[in-house]
Amino acid sequence: MRVLITGVSGFVGFRLAKFLVSQGHQVAGTFLRDRPLLDDVELFDVDLLDVNLLVETVCRVEPEAVVHLAGLSHVGESWSRPADYFRVNVLGSENLVRAASGARLLVASSAEVYGFVPEDEQPISEARIVAPQSPYSLTKAAMERMVLAAGGLVVRSFNILGPGQAQSFALPAFARQLVAITRNEQQAVLKVGNLTARRDFVHVDDAVGGFELLMREGEPGSCYNLGSGTAFSIQETLGHLIRLSGVVTEIEEDPARFRPVDVPLLLADNGRLAALGWTMEKDLNDALQDLWQSTVALAAGVPGIHISTSV
Repeated sequence: MRVLITGVSGFVGFRLAKFLVSQGHQVAGTFLRDRPLLDDVELFDVDLLDVNLLVETVCRVEPEAVVHLAGLSHVGESWSRPADYFRVNVLGSENLVRAASGARLLVASSAEVYGFVPEDEQPISEARIVAPQSPYSLTKAAMERMVLAAGGLVVRSFNILGPGQAQSFALPAFARQLVAITRNEQQAVLKVGNLTARRDFVHVDDAVGGFELLMREGEPGSCYNLGSGTAFSIQETLGHLIRLSGVVTEIEEDPARFRPVDVPLLLADNGRLAALGWTMEKDLNDALQDLWQSTVALAAGVPGIHISTSV
């Protein structure tokens, strides 16, 4: 299959491109400014808001399938940049939906669109009415409506984790601090935000497998949860990461790291995706080990380490 990935330099996009190539697909990808090092992938520097260039790129690639991963993805940052999030995630996605008409379209959304869900009503199924609580999740919910109306597929990803994730996200940021402590570049005090929230983590490699499966087998015009079906608190997860690092450190709350709104629990009902044959090969421990090792390698200057600046 000939596939176009938007956001191919991102955390998921980079690994998805490599996986699709390994599976025999022809792959092209769009990026913005930072050209990724990807063999056997046709690359295009395209801004989603540049309608003419976007249309020209899609016409040139002639994809059978489009996987839309480009966008702004940091929940906390969205509170200070709501207009940017609207332009990129809503208007940019609208441009892509129009440009990619006729191709099979799979887009990345987020479990954040569900908002506050009582614990006794979790795990959350795709049938639940969305109730976004942040500018980021509002833009994702708006994007979903456009995509579903056009017959596309929506993936509501829960927390994807692993090597290469942007260090602006919580666990990669913790890993970076821990590495700095081991290198005596930071005092043994770990700055943290809210640790009580519980999240459903999926290793990025399993997430990539889910995207590839849905690209081939997903039902057009519908949503699929991508999650493990198990939730851990950020505090539990951080504790595991600290043990992996071997660092002895104090933990100190940093008010700047708290979000205006933080959904307490997001837990996936992944039955629809599992019914297509999706299974997980890696667990949270694997994701944290891989994250830690890649962060150590990055700090040591090991060549070839890909760290995303986006989702």
